[in-house]
Amino acid sequence: QVQLVESGGGLVQAGGSLRLSCAASGRTFSVYATMGWFRQAPGKEREFVAAITWPGTRTDYADSVKGRFTISRDNAKNTVLLQMHSLKPEDTAVYYCAADQGPMSRTMRQYDYWGQGTQVTVSS
Repeated sequence: QVQLVESGGGLVQAGGSLRLSCAASGRTFSVYATMGWFRQAPGKEREFVAAITWPGTRTDYADSVKGRFTISRDNAKNTVLLQMHSLKPEDTAVYYCAADQGPMSRTMRQYDYWGQGTQVTVSS
């Protein structure tokens, strides 16, 4: 089992920045080759945002966030970060961290464990 706890969400004005953090505990962090961030806006399906492989050499981003968001992992601290810049109202959503033992994927069902989510609200 692994537990994922997200933090860092909040309310920010358009154009602002936030940094989300996902702390992993339980099984060895390196077992989870891929860590991902997804988000779900009200009334919409959960969607892929970004993913990073072990030990952090490959990343993938949704087109909607490419160039604005950066995913990274601190393996010594069992933490995955999502730095978000130039935030837009359409980035408003609950952001979820997820862990996958397999190769990088944008598919939700590939991920084995999920956090409870952290709310990000971007005002216009």
